[in-house]
Amino acid sequence: MKTITKFRMALLLCALAITAPVLSNTTEPTNTITATNSPANDAEAKAKAELLIRRLEEIKAMDKSNLTRVEKRALRKEVKEIKSTLKASGQGVYLSVGAIIIIILLLILLL
Repeated sequence: MKTITKFRMALLLCALAITAPVLSNTTEPTNTITATNSPANDAEAKAKAELLIRRLEEIKAMDKSNLTRVEKRALRKEVKEIKSTLKASGQGVYLSVGAIIIIILLLILLL
C-alpha cells in the first residue's frame, strides 16, 4: 500500500484551501429546477443568437469609411454588447486558470 508523502498531502490541502472559499460563495441554490432548460426557451435562445450573429455579419460587411467618428464608436459599442450577450448565453464550458491548475494537481496526485 502506498503511503502519502508530506508533499502530496500539502498539495492536497492547498487545493482544498483554494476551492473551498469558491464553493462556499455560491448564492444560487444548486438543487432548483429552472425554466431555462425547456425546449421552447432553448429554441428561443438559439433564434436570438442567430439574429445577433447576423447583425454582427452585417456590421462587418458595412463600408465604414464614410461614417463619422461618433457612428463608428456606436458601432464598436454595439459589437461589444452583442459579443458579451453571446458569451453570456454560454453554449460552452469555461475553465479558469485556477481550475486548470487544480485539475492538473489532482491528476498528479492520483496518478
